[in-house]
Amino acid sequence: MDIQTTKLELLKTILENENSEFIQRVADFVKREKTDFWNELRPSEQKEIKKGIEELDNGKRVSYESFLKKIS
Repeated sequence: MDIQTTKLELLKTILENENSEFIQRVADFVKREKTDFWNELRPSEQKEIKKGIEELDNGKRVSYESFLKKIS
């Protein structure tokens, strides 16, 4: 079954369903899937990422090979 057929069948199932609890669970699932990963990160993780971006913007870069050597 291809993705378009699956999507149409899912849509049909939702449209035909009158169970408000089911519809709410589907809506909640879709909302969670759309959540920006950034908001799921801890503040310390966000800070580290921002620091890394700032360093890149300031020209502080490390080659991939150098990075691999450092973590090995």
